[in-house]
Amino acid sequence: MSLFFITISIQVSKNIQFGQVFFFFLFVFICLVVKLVKSRYYDSLLFHRVIANFMIQGGDPQSKNAKPGQMLGNGGPDYTIPFEYVPEYVHKRGAVAAARMSDNVNPKKESSGSQFYIVQGRKFTMDELNILEQRGFKFTDEQKQIYSTIGGSPHLDGQYTVFGEVISGMDVVDKIASLPTDRNNRPLQDVKFTIEIVETK
Repeated sequence: MSLFFITISIQVSKNIQFGQVFFFFLFVFICLVVKLVKSRYYDSLLFHRVIANFMIQGGDPQSKNAKPGQMLGNGGPDYTIPFEYVPEYVHKRGAVAAARMSDNVNPKKESSGSQFYIVQGRKFTMDELNILEQRGFKFTDEQKQIYSTIGGSPHLDGQYTVFGEVISGMDVVDKIASLPTDRNNRPLQDVKFTIEIVETK
């Protein structure tokens, strides 16, 4: 596994600065996702799926100029990305991870080539984390501390590829997560964004 460090900026519609996102990229992601960013693939796409106290999701190319109420979430490039699980990278608040199709049609847990989500999550009690462990999840003491103080969505660990982390702008994530949505969890008010790379090392 190779790690790369990239700082990007996501600009949300109406000139609201989302902030910088610190991405630690697994090798496959830096080859493919950065290519999409440089080609302006993400320009004017929507955060099309928003669930309060859980996450906000975007990156579906079909969301560009989508009509109100249009069902979104199935678009992407003509490839998927192999699932990569790094136990240290968990679904804490601010984690950035790759979306994917469900297990029944995607048993290898392969990631979408373009769609991603940012975890808002919530704080979990130790009792709740213990119940998750009884269901097969394993957390270190440090991870339990993170989920009980910072919050996140621990039930997603080991199921999706986590590849980045927000370093500023979670207040805007919270605002987006609080927006009214339709029955498909799409915000009634379109939230467009673009992504650009500002630093690599």
